[in-house]
Amino acid sequence: MTETQFTPRVFSGIQPSGNLHLGNYLGALKRFVDMQGPEYETVYCMVDLHAITVWQDPDRLREKTREVCAGFIAAGLDPEKSILFNQSQVPEHTQLAWIFNCIARIGWMQRMTQFKDKAGKNAQNASLGLFAYPALMAADILVYHATHVPVGEDQKQHLELTRDIAIKFNHDYGVDFFPVTEPVIGGPAPRVMNLRDGSRKMSSSDPSDMTRINMTDDADAIAKKIRKAKTDPDALPSEVDGLEDRPEARNLVNIYAALSDQTAAQVLAEVGGKQFGEFKPMLAELAVSKLSPISTEMARLMGEEAEIDQILARGAERARAIAAPILQQTYEIVGMVGAGKS
Repeated sequence: MTETQFTPRVFSGIQPSGNLHLGNYLGALKRFVDMQGPEYETVYCMVDLHAITVWQDPDRLREKTREVCAGFIAAGLDPEKSILFNQSQVPEHTQLAWIFNCIARIGWMQRMTQFKDKAGKNAQNASLGLFAYPALMAADILVYHATHVPVGEDQKQHLELTRDIAIKFNHDYGVDFFPVTEPVIGGPAPRVMNLRDGSRKMSSSDPSDMTRINMTDDADAIAKKIRKAKTDPDALPSEVDGLEDRPEARNLVNIYAALSDQTAAQVLAEVGGKQFGEFKPMLAELAVSKLSPISTEMARLMGEEAEIDQILARGAERARAIAAPILQQTYEIVGMVGAGKS
């Protein structure tokens, strides 16, 4: 069997189920923009089907889907260079997901830690979608033959499942059809933590707005949240090892590093020995300079619903142009009568 040469293609997505925040920007959006260019075809998605694995208010879901699209564009994604769309408008995702439901094993799904975390002790009352959604995530990626996926550390297990599904499908049918996708995990702040508790991940679901920087926050709100972020009484160390057992300090240094395109070691070489009373204003100034133009552009775009909807519709057309032939080839491999016919 000859090895298939796949087009270098990036796929990733964000759920439109809460407010976009700094963790989404540094862990995903900034990296999406960095990968936009001649080296890869880039396909980025608002994964609204994943969002409804738990109940969503329909009007809020529509608003948040448009808001995520606005965030993508405001962060620097160009709808001409990258394909931007919402998942539900490309039915090939769910069609391929059924094939993958039949490839994936129940034991694989039961090992998914995110299901255990989200379902908790009430797993019997969780939706089937919440249990099975890693197969849909695999379909999201593989329906484009994506070779690279920028993800946060919390999604690494799902990427491993995607690779397992691709390998098993190829083995079961004696083909080299789906790529074994590479996760792209890295950067100084792959996981941005809570501003009030450095042991917990920054989240849109936290009841306190002071725990996160929202991508819609204006300059004053950004500066205030950094000023009030939890710290410890010690000066900043000069080396990364000195951040061990100092989760809040480590988080703020990592945020500074990611926003300034440096490593944590480079930042500490510059600010080591400073107290937080001196470092926080530096971080606030940097964060405002990087983030407030994004929030301003997001606000403008959110006032132009028709413009966003047009971008999403055009993106869905472009996405289907890639996905539909791959799905039809999948059906042909599996043995569906009529597959491959126009």
